[in-house]
Amino acid sequence: MKKAEAQAEFKRLKTKLKPKCALPLNKQKGAKKNHAFLTGIVNMLVEANIDGAPCDYDPLSLTTMTHDSMPLRTLARRVDGAFPSVVNPIAIWEIKEYYYTTTFGSRVADGVYETLLDGLELQELEAAAGRKVHHLLVIDDHFTWWQCGRSYLCRMIDMLHMGYVDEIIFGREVLTALPSLVAGWKKAFDDLSPQMKKEAEDRIAHKKARSSNVLKKRKKKRTLKK
Repeated sequence: MKKAEAQAEFKRLKTKLKPKCALPLNKQKGAKKNHAFLTGIVNMLVEANIDGAPCDYDPLSLTTMTHDSMPLRTLARRVDGAFPSVVNPIAIWEIKEYYYTTTFGSRVADGVYETLLDGLELQELEAAAGRKVHHLLVIDDHFTWWQCGRSYLCRMIDMLHMGYVDEIIFGREVLTALPSLVAGWKKAFDDLSPQMKKEAEDRIAHKKARSSNVLKKRKKKRTLKK
């Protein structure tokens, strides 16, 4: 999708779904400052299809797998989302949206190899410990990928065939492909033991409470400055 198309779909879903999940802003400045449209679309579609299950839409810590409550493996990078939690996730996802990019620079290329690194670590984890984590990549911007970065699109297809990523969703495909993927994650969550479900729910509840306290402190500081 182009920026205007992504923005339209974002607004449509926001009106239709009335989400409670986070809808983050992009990192642009001035007139380009707006919601991160693809990230918001992914968050809304995940929330709409997990039926109230816990989910970490903005992990602030590294993805970790445990065994008998002890760390087994920690990935090198933060991801953009984890279900149900960043600890012992069923699925993790990365989002690469570049709607305001005018050239195909090193930052875009680096994003491809970051996904490759995560895939290598997850593949090693599965081979060594038999722990499978569904690894999803969601990308968009017509100009960036389809006009400037076609060679990197080929590289991503290579990663898919090599097993470093389980699924790549391109642009508008997110609207139809993601809900069915999330339904599978939800089924896997339903099959977890009650203890594992509670641990995930407690982690997300603790994170929400901590975030709320941080926001209250920031608001209080702003009030005192005035």
